[in-house]
Amino acid sequence: MADGVGAENLVQELRDVFATGRTKNFKWRVEQLRGLARFASEMEKEICEAVHKDLSKPAFECYTSEIATLERSAKDTEKDLPKWMKPQKTPVPIAAQPGNAQIISEPLGVVLVISAWNYPVWLSLEPVLGAIAAGNCVVLKPSELAPAVSALLAKYIPLYVDSSAVKVVEGGIPETTELLEQKWDKIFYTGNGRVGRIILTAAAKHLTPVVLELGGKSPVIVDSTADIEVAARRISWGKWASNNGQACISPDYILAEESIVPKLISNLKDSLKAFYGDDVSKGEISRIVNKVHYNRLLGLVNEERTLDKVVHGGETNENNLYIAPTIILDPPQDSPIMQEEIFGPLLVILTVKSVDQAIKFVNSRPKPLALYVFSNSKAVQQQVIEETSSGGVTVNDTMLHVATSGLPFGGVGDSGMGAYHGVHSFNVFSHKKAVLYRGFRADNSIRYPPYTNKKQRLIRALMSGNFLGLILILIGLK
Repeated sequence: MADGVGAENLVQELRDVFATGRTKNFKWRVEQLRGLARFASEMEKEICEAVHKDLSKPAFECYTSEIATLERSAKDTEKDLPKWMKPQKTPVPIAAQPGNAQIISEPLGVVLVISAWNYPVWLSLEPVLGAIAAGNCVVLKPSELAPAVSALLAKYIPLYVDSSAVKVVEGGIPETTELLEQKWDKIFYTGNGRVGRIILTAAAKHLTPVVLELGGKSPVIVDSTADIEVAARRISWGKWASNNGQACISPDYILAEESIVPKLISNLKDSLKAFYGDDVSKGEISRIVNKVHYNRLLGLVNEERTLDKVVHGGETNENNLYIAPTIILDPPQDSPIMQEEIFGPLLVILTVKSVDQAIKFVNSRPKPLALYVFSNSKAVQQQVIEETSSGGVTVNDTMLHVATSGLPFGGVGDSGMGAYHGVHSFNVFSHKKAVLYRGFRADNSIRYPPYTNKKQRLIRALMSGNFLGLILILIGLK
């Protein structure tokens, strides 16, 4: 645990800090947000070196997906925080008049953030930003599968924020298990569904609310009206130029109308060549995170019913955990590659006869974290949006909805619960407390026993909004 303190003592220390009220202060919150923004700016070189060591992620990708996103989020949060913290007025019904009502955002207390390895800085600190903005104390548990970044966060985050209120705990399964045995005011987890179920089970013992940012097989629907060249380039970017498919919203499989499949495959190949040259292995592309995931991906593509469906790629190099961008056409729907989230550089294309068939296929499977549709038809775009369910949708592009801070990012069904980013991060770590203010005047006896016939008639007229009837009862005409 942090500074050698056990999990139980760690949580108690943070509860003691929270009890002082220091973290509720607007100035304190702003200081922490500015500290995280400085961390992103001042530590860019060290961050990108650590990310490259863990994932071989190109510096450009590191800056755009780890540095710039965090810095912008911290600054935007600081700018909008006064508005978010301000009590929200809400109407008061006639039965509670005279009075006024407010919704007050108050911090939950002490929260736990368990992060993922694929975007190890951003996915760690984006939820921490929200927790701090809401006025909470936080424990961050980075992923042990990105050890260089985990060590970096543990070493440097305490230098940029209030280390008595924000703790970083390194470790693997034993440390995470010990943390999960404690009572938290919220747990925020990013990762896979198997571990998500474990976390939800542990949280249930303490009735702790949980946000689960999971994943799933995010589909791409491409119809015959789409600009295939642009669609292929944007799908290639979202699949291979965004951590080489190791993203929870990475395009997992494409549902393409039969007439466009040959052109789509050709344009995907062209995009790869334009991105990385004739030899992709020499280009700026992330590697597989570790040998376990490398072997898992090999098992998917080398499965006997899938191997002969490879139409591009398939090259591997175990020494540097490299698997080439690989396109697989129409594997059996019950094959392993169609049953589990790929989370790597393998891209499946399934041929469909129509958009209706594509929608039916998507709806026959667990709800995905993201869905992408490429079409020039507004009617098709709306049909896909209205007739499918997913965490989020991007039309005629991939991934970018997650970078739009005004949009909530989160799953539905098997892809997760709860959402964050922007104001949604503030809200997910806040309790919305209902407050009604009343004075001592106008203490009408109508609400008190004994409940006479006249009182019953008055209260019925009052609560139904029958103000004419109310007046007639009061003046004795009804």
